[in-house]
Amino acid sequence: MNFIMLNKSRFILLFFGLFLIGSSSFYAQSKSKFKVVLDAGHGGKDPGAIYYGVKEKDIALDVTLRVGKILENNPEIKVSYTRKTDVFIELIDRPKIANKEDADLFISIHCNGAKSAQAYGTETFVMGLSRSAANLEVAKKENSVILLESNYQEKYKGFDPNKPESLIGMKLLQEEYLNQSIDLASKIETNFVSSNKRYSRGVKQAPLWVLDASYMPGVLIELGFLSNKAENNYLSSENGKNEMAQAIAKAIGMSTDDLANSLVTQENMSKLGDETRERVEEEIKKAKALGDM
Repeated sequence: MNFIMLNKSRFILLFFGLFLIGSSSFYAQSKSKFKVVLDAGHGGKDPGAIYYGVKEKDIALDVTLRVGKILENNPEIKVSYTRKTDVFIELIDRPKIANKEDADLFISIHCNGAKSAQAYGTETFVMGLSRSAANLEVAKKENSVILLESNYQEKYKGFDPNKPESLIGMKLLQEEYLNQSIDLASKIETNFVSSNKRYSRGVKQAPLWVLDASYMPGVLIELGFLSNKAENNYLSSENGKNEMAQAIAKAIGMSTDDLANSLVTQENMSKLGDETRERVEEEIKKAKALGDM
């Protein structure tokens, strides 16, 4: 094991762990309402994927607002947003909003795009160091918005969205929430298939910054491929946006009780470093191998 490499990984892990602790308590507490933060991907100068004149940022915002409107009808749920208009929110600030709200759940909504117009289907990502080159490419794409921000070198302390070794610490911080996130992601994908008759590409893991820095269960949803003409038409339609929003909101409603009973405590978070020390070294080896592929 390269000693310098190990120290770098521990620095990344420590940096991510302390990154947003300046907000008020983000650990499990007794709350009057279940708090959900909805994040519409991209926005403003960052359009996301663009195909057939349709911009990802617009579809993501529209669906996000529809999900929020449905959830707001539930008196037991409090809904907050990272953005409600076409504005650019830096990636670093999106999870900050969730942590400041002391949220129980973080949902980031996006659309996909591919070089091939044949690619189609929904997929929902949870935090994790991807073993798949395809999943890693999604992570790089969603993390690359960092490069649009001013002073990104200083803000992200050398984090490079294109380097696998930069993604190691991200995985470890979210492991305590992984099971809850997978359960929610599974419900979302099941609803897309059973209620909306969409094709599901499944629940996947990828090291996404926006999920890493939020201290609660979270998922990133890819509604479909705008590069596929049929899916583009569906996601641009009123019916399509309504159906997708209803499927997401239904899954959140199904998950609130389970999540409320299994939030991470401060004691468990404090043990995370010791429990995963040996795994850090193993993840470094795997990341280096992935980078050499």
